[in-house]
Amino acid sequence: MAIREDAAASGPRAGFKDIVVRPATAAIRQLASGLGSALSALFVLLWLAVTAVTGPIGVGLLMAPAVLRALHALAGRERDRLGRWGPEVVAPEPPPTQLRLALVDPTTRRELRWLVRHATLGFLLGVLGVLLPISALRDGTFPLWWRFAPEEVATTSLGLGNVQSWPAAVAVGLLGLGWTAIILGLTPGMARLQARPGRRLLVAGPETDLSLRVAELTATRAAALDAHATELRRIERSLHDGTQNRLVSVTILLGAARRMVARDLAGADEVLERAHSTAEQALAELRAVARGILPPVLADRGLTGALSGLAANCAVPCRIDVDVPERCAASVEATAYFVVAEALTNIAKHSGADHATVTARSRGGRLHLCVEDDGRGGADEDGGSGLTGIRRRIAAHDGNLSLTSPSGGPTTLEVDLPCGS
Repeated sequence: MAIREDAAASGPRAGFKDIVVRPATAAIRQLASGLGSALSALFVLLWLAVTAVTGPIGVGLLMAPAVLRALHALAGRERDRLGRWGPEVVAPEPPPTQLRLALVDPTTRRELRWLVRHATLGFLLGVLGVLLPISALRDGTFPLWWRFAPEEVATTSLGLGNVQSWPAAVAVGLLGLGWTAIILGLTPGMARLQARPGRRLLVAGPETDLSLRVAELTATRAAALDAHATELRRIERSLHDGTQNRLVSVTILLGAARRMVARDLAGADEVLERAHSTAEQALAELRAVARGILPPVLADRGLTGALSGLAANCAVPCRIDVDVPERCAASVEATAYFVVAEALTNIAKHSGADHATVTARSRGGRLHLCVEDDGRGGADEDGGSGLTGIRRRIAAHDGNLSLTSPSGGPTTLEVDLPCGS
């Protein structure tokens, strides 16, 4: 079941943006980040080559521990980078830095194979991922400025000939459209191709001791218990400070009305009216607490209806795009609901945004959420904005959270959850 709601945009245009433009934009960002790690990989590869060449004279033997530490550190950063763009890459045990042990260590061998591929193919794909948007922008806008450019600049991005007529300028503009089509069609596949060696070679192998993973799961369980305790305290405060006080007021007002009935019937009626109003407020607060524990709309309408309700009640205009064909586990749907609710609350309170977008996709047994806004940015997980609670909820399901919020915006919160846990 899929739903798309946007009062300001038409369905086909929104569909093209979400299906084609958004993945291509994310792929370009991923390729650009991969280019940075590929440059580091190229440096480490050259350093490794120098170490191997100078090994027979003893200099390389002295450099070997340092280059191995650099290799392991770079592989660790690549695992973190890949985890921000998709499923987590589980790290193996720390590999050795002694040359003799490293020569027979399977993790080091896999990291070396990844290093060669990422420093070559990954570097090339990263360069293309950066140059293609530049070429598309330059050639696409070429007819607007070619008459004002020096003769040596009035060429295509490929540098083929000088443009001296309007037909040639229009042809260059069409070339820019061609670059754009290539970006929209090929960059997602390029990003997957760039990431494939890392996801295949840097993951923990079958020989790896799983004690590290057990320790990580123990930590996430502790975080889940903390989140559960925090939620119980929130419910207790809501009942104690709100509903309980309302009910006490109702009791007092009813007692006063009973005493007034015999001597002041009109006054008793007024007190009863106040008691009735207070009881209604208490009932509304009880319903709010119940919805906070597990929203009934999740059971009635599923995640699609629940997220639509959040968007409708958001103070900032919000567009919802949900494509979740099958129901996820109830705990996962509840976590997704609370993540989006907290994110939209933060947007309304702190971002100063004019528009927000919530996207949910279910692919390959995992639920992907993305909440974006065009606000001022600068979201800080340590600033008391509720992001710590979101991260704990996600960690309890062994999921991933990625937050991008540069100063000046926009802010993008991406969450990846397993559907069946």
